[in-house]
Amino acid sequence: MVNQTLARRYAFAIADLAREQNVVERVSADLRTVSEALAAPGLIHDFFVSPVIDRPAKERALLEVLEGKMHPIALHSVLLLVRKRRESLFGAIVDEYLALERAARGVETLTVESARPIDRAEYPRLVASLEAVYGKKFDVTEVVDPSLIGGLRIMMGDRRIDDSISGRLSALARELSQST
Repeated sequence: MVNQTLARRYAFAIADLAREQNVVERVSADLRTVSEALAAPGLIHDFFVSPVIDRPAKERALLEVLEGKMHPIALHSVLLLVRKRRESLFGAIVDEYLALERAARGVETLTVESARPIDRAEYPRLVASLEAVYGKKFDVTEVVDPSLIGGLRIMMGDRRIDDSISGRLSALARELSQST
C-alpha cells in the first residue's frame, strides 16, 4: 500500500524546487519518462524495487544511466528515494507531482475513449467545445477501445459521460432486466 501523504510531501518538495529554478515542465517530462520506464514489468523495474540490491550499487547504476540525460532535480529525487529505501513510492510521487503541475496551470485531466481514432480535424473542436461547456482547460488523453463499438466515453476526474454504443446497450439491458 502506497502512502499517499508521504508521496504528496515528496511531490510538493520537488515541485517547489522546480518552481524556484523555473524548470517545472522539464522536471515533469523527466519524471514521467523515468516513471514509465520503471513501471514497465521487466529487469529495470525489478532492479529498481529490489531490496536485495544495495543502495550504493543502485545509485551508481542510476547515475551512470541517467546523469546528463535529465534535469538534476529529477535525478536527485530518484537518488533520494533509493537512499531512503522508498523506491516503491516513485510512481505515486510522479502522479502527485503531475497533479500539482496541472493544478498550477489550471488544467484538469480528460480522457476521451473511442472505438476508433478520432479524426484529427474533429479532435480540436471536441476539446474546445468541452472546455467551453465546462469552463476548464484540459490535458487530453485519447484511448482507442474497439469494445465501445462506436461513440465516445469521456472521463473528467471522477465524472464519466458514456455515449458509446456499448454503454447504451448496457443501459438498455439493465432497463429490460428491471422491467421484467
